[in-house]
Amino acid sequence: MAFAPGSSWRRVAIREYALLEPAPGRLVQDPDAIVRATASALAECSAAVGTAEVLAVSVSTAMHGLIALDADHVPLTPLITWADSRATEEASELHRSGRAAELHRLTGCPAHPMTPLVKLVWFARHDPATWAAARWWVGLKEYLLWWLTGRLVTELSSASASGLLDMSTRDWSPVALAVSGADADRLPPILPTTSTLPLASGTAREVGLPPGTAVVVGAADGPLSNLGTGALARGEAGLSLGTSGAVRVAVDEPEVDVTGGLFCYALTDSVWVAGGATSNGGGVVRWAGRSLAPDVVAAAGDEGPDAAVLDLASAVPAGSEGLVMLPHLVAERAPLWEPNLAGAWLGLGGRHTRAHLVRAAVEGVCLQMRLLLDRVDTLAPVTSVRATGGVFRSALWREVMAAALGRPLHLVGDAEGTARGAAALALFALGEAATLTAAGAQFGAEDVSPPVPTDPGLVAVYDRLRASVPGLVDSLARAARGFTPPG
Repeated sequence: MAFAPGSSWRRVAIREYALLEPAPGRLVQDPDAIVRATASALAECSAAVGTAEVLAVSVSTAMHGLIALDADHVPLTPLITWADSRATEEASELHRSGRAAELHRLTGCPAHPMTPLVKLVWFARHDPATWAAARWWVGLKEYLLWWLTGRLVTELSSASASGLLDMSTRDWSPVALAVSGADADRLPPILPTTSTLPLASGTAREVGLPPGTAVVVGAADGPLSNLGTGALARGEAGLSLGTSGAVRVAVDEPEVDVTGGLFCYALTDSVWVAGGATSNGGGVVRWAGRSLAPDVVAAAGDEGPDAAVLDLASAVPAGSEGLVMLPHLVAERAPLWEPNLAGAWLGLGGRHTRAHLVRAAVEGVCLQMRLLLDRVDTLAPVTSVRATGGVFRSALWREVMAAALGRPLHLVGDAEGTARGAAALALFALGEAATLTAAGAQFGAEDVSPPVPTDPGLVAVYDRLRASVPGLVDSLARAARGFTPPG
């Protein structure tokens, strides 16, 4: 995305790349396909800028990925994404041994298959050939920075999401490294999120920018979403909902809630975000559309298959006539941190149609977000929520989320909260804004919408449903322990 500070000019270039599942539970992406997509999108934006001066390229990526590189920086593995659950048993062992709580307090990351630390334990145990051949272990941010600048580095924010960073020293943790089995010299050096590096000449030619253009190393997508939506003040939570979802609040120093299962990641050295993320967000409804209404999806073509599926659900009353979905399609994170828990529809009856199933999926995701908000509220009381995400183009998503949260819900920046945050961090890094808040304001972080209207009747329905969810989850977990799938 290209922005002009202080104006309404912007150019959005979107490229998508596949999430692959070569084996059950293994959810990976091709890192070079991501580089090609990034190059294409960046070239489109730079062409749109024309002869105007480009201040910087600012980088944000998803967290928790892991790639093994050889000595020539060639990938030995695909990008093992946050959603990959191959390391479930390794995470469970850390919890059984008691090491999980210690690592959580030290690093700010709950022990879960998503974290690079736990993934490293898996590689050391199950893939000794890759373990021996890997010169470097990196994430998506580091791989993109290598392509952009020719430097293999990371930054504080992405490092803080790895499970390998000591939050107090802002450096790789000897304790966490010992658990992972990796040495510090196999990880890239950690820079401040406001550091700049020059754009490499070869990449500059590829994307149509001047060589040496400043590349702000930036932060991870979650913390940047808080900056981009202006959710930095006390009492304001940032909510982002895409394939997955998260609720976060900004804090001045690292704060860890081990019992509540909250994470803590850096935005800068002096601004951190604490919160929780669910693995199952808008992707649940996209899955429901493919599985339950392929005819509707096919008929919609490229003109909005998600909207067409949601139109089905809109005709169903709130509460889906007694149907509740626990939307755990991939290894769940907060607030349960239970990667083995499967999803389910509960209360299914003959009156229910596929429209009910889709509506229950929307409601299930929104109730998960409310459970996250309730956990965050114990750490830092939340009086309002600023939200970003493409799903909120849908009136149904807006209506259900606002009623489920029970707080004023303001929408900021459509699906662009993270991109706005990256641009704002660049202005701050370059000295073009005195504070992060001032930088965010230049990209519309303060331009919030009025609260999404809520119907008190809907709020009451979702309050009752929210109160029932923990008991339903416990019941499902007990049932699952006695169920052995055939084959």
